[in-house]
Amino acid sequence: MRTTHSAPLLCAISLLGINGAAAQSPPDSENGRYTLSAVKDGVVRLDTRTGIVSNCSDKGNGWACYVVPDERAALDAEIGRLQKENEVLKAQLAARNGAASGKSGDALPKPQRDSERKIEIPLPSDRDMDRMMSSIEKAWRRLVEMAGRLQRDYGGRI
Repeated sequence: MRTTHSAPLLCAISLLGINGAAAQSPPDSENGRYTLSAVKDGVVRLDTRTGIVSNCSDKGNGWACYVVPDERAALDAEIGRLQKENEVLKAQLAARNGAASGKSGDALPKPQRDSERKIEIPLPSDRDMDRMMSSIEKAWRRLVEMAGRLQRDYGGRI
């Protein structure tokens, strides 16, 4: 009889054990830390805590994830390098010219949007048009004369 009474007790204890395990913190992959998106050769994994993007794929010897290069970080690094180089060049130029620092207190001009950019192309004057038409006319006459000479030289067989 003890076995029949102990069965519900064991069942209750096992359920409490399961609930205790569920109360523990789940692994990071189940906590929403990583977001996975399927791509052609595997998955892209986004670490929502750090923002690091990795490309994960199975190359035949197991799954491996490789960090995707961050273009923004590379651009920021290049901008920083160019700013330092620019400061050095300005200092060298100022030393050569005996002028003060190459820095200016003026703000950089605001970049224009495409809609604000206006390209003005001046129209040619009448004199320019006459010169162009004269050149084209001379070239046409020479072409016609050359065709006539070829016909005469080949006896009209062209």
